[in-house]
Order: sequence, then C-alpha cells, then structure tokens
Amino acid sequence: MKKIFSLVILCVSILSFAQTKVPFVGQRSFDIMEGYSGSGTPHYYLDVKKNGDVYFGFVQVNQADRTETTEKVNAGKYNPKVMKVDFKKYGETFFVKFDKDNIYLTDKEGNIRKSEDCCSSMESATNDTCTCESKLYKE
Repeated sequence: MKKIFSLVILCVSILSFAQTKVPFVGQRSFDIMEGYSGSGTPHYYLDVKKNGDVYFGFVQVNQADRTETTEKVNAGKYNPKVMKVDFKKYGETFFVKFDKDNIYLTDKEGNIRKSEDCCSSMESATNDTCTCESKLYKE
C-alpha cells in the first residue's frame, strides 16, 4: 500500500511540474497600452518564479508631484492560454497571455485584442486599430 501511495504522489508531482513549464524565470517589463495621461503612464512588469507563480505589477509616478503608486499581485500559476490580472488600487482587470518574448492583451478566452488604445502615436495616424501586444523587456 505504501508503494502505491508513493507512486501516486510521484505521478501527481510530475504532472503538476509539467503543467507549470514557464517560458522564462525572472522579471520583464512591458507597455501594451500607449499612455497619454499627464498623471504619469503606469509601467507594467511581470515576475515569473521557478515554481510557475506569476506576479504582475506596476509603478506609476505622478509627473506633477512625483508621488509614486505601486502594486504587485499574484495572478496564479503560469497558463499559456490566458491569465487574469486583477489590480485592486485602480479596479483594473485584464486578461493576457505571454511567451518568452511577447505579451498580448486578450479577452477571457485568450483571443488577442485589437484596439485603437493599443496604437502608438505614429500608428494612430495610419491605423484604426492595432494588435494589443508588447515586447517583454529584461530589466
């Protein structure tokens, strides 16, 4: 009986490890939405741990009075299809998926969004909508 129990524990451990294979470990920054606000554009980042936990955060510096607002939230274990990010400070919730090089803003099913809010000022002149994506930058 002990051998069967040990074998079951080993199988569960292997399966849970296989499901959390992350594309990288460490912190990366990104800017999906182009900012135009005078209060300071938030700079977003994600932090992927070896165990598959993914944290999302932002730092925003108010340009008028130099006050800094930050938040970091645990979005759960890495999921290559879609992850929900729920920031409490500003009531901001969004869905993303990412790989080792890029991050994409998605709907809750994981379909990549297109929006005029995702266009840079140069792209806005020629496009009505742009793919909501960003490179992931090592810090």
